[in-house]
Amino acid sequence: MHEDIEITTYDRLLRAWENSMELTRDFEMYSKRIEDNQEAVKVFKKFAEDEGVHASTLHSMLLDYHKKS
Repeated sequence: MHEDIEITTYDRLLRAWENSMELTRDFEMYSKRIEDNQEAVKVFKKFAEDEGVHASTLHSMLLDYHKKS
């Protein structure tokens, strides 16, 4: 990493939120496209829900951080 580039807490929160949103969509899509393994469907549905909670938490943190700055 270059010394003249500063990655802020906001940057990290934003990146984590974007990643969580992407994982939520991916896991949901996987659960809908699997037809031969109900256990895998359940696992991906659960992962989508869990990741959705992560995304929601990160989004709230982003909003709070933005308000404070």
